Amino acid sequence: MRVDKFLKVSRVIKRRTVANDACDNDHVSVNGKIVKASYDVKVGDVVEVTFGDKTLRFRVIDIKEHTAKADASSMYEIING
Repeated sequence: MRVDKFLKVSRVIKRRTVANDACDNDHVSVNGKIVKASYDVKVGDVVEVTFGDKTLRFRVIDIKEHTAKADASSMYEIING
């Protein structure tokens, strides 16, 4: 699944266009490498998203095409540090 779609489906970012813009502006990295929106995210990848001066790091646990809002957070686990 494309990383921009994963960010939207998992509700890390609410809109796919915003996720796409974040990728285009080098705010998203996977396994330590800056990626474009078309990057194919896989289970086990560590994704880092930068929002201003804050950074969210998480590991991909599951990939689903669609998910309910209540189940969205089960697609990833937050990594501290």
